[in-house]
Amino acid sequence: MQNSEAMALSVALLAAAGELTQRIHEGVAARGFEGVRPVHGFAFARLAAGGATVTELAAHLGVTKQAASQLVDEMVRRGFVERRSHPTDARARLVVLTERGWACTRAAEESAAEAVRGWGEVLGEADLALLWERLARIAPNGPIRPGW
Repeated sequence: MQNSEAMALSVALLAAAGELTQRIHEGVAARGFEGVRPVHGFAFARLAAGGATVTELAAHLGVTKQAASQLVDEMVRRGFVERRSHPTDARARLVVLTERGWACTRAAEESAAEAVRGWGEVLGEADLALLWERLARIAPNGPIRPGW
């Protein structure tokens, strides 16, 4: 693949990711979660797997511990997460989703499903399944990071 072709592919993937992020963001807002930013969703994706420490969340988001701590403070104030005692480390606090955080996560899942259904209409279900399989081979575990 030529450099220009690689760049064009990169731009297309980034454009698709950006459009998907925007569609999810708009869908979440339309479902009553005003003021939620995409970074909240990227954090929710990590926290949904049983919670995380601020250090783990920082690594997932690719930010400093201070930035992750500020984000957690904001999400606590907004009622999306709470801090709990860590079950195995007395020095650490576990950040977990509240019911409001789970509701917002479900709103994001619904919004993502709507956006991806649109891709299926354009590509066809077989090609959409193939796209999913190929992308999972390239980047099976993320991390999913916001673009600041």
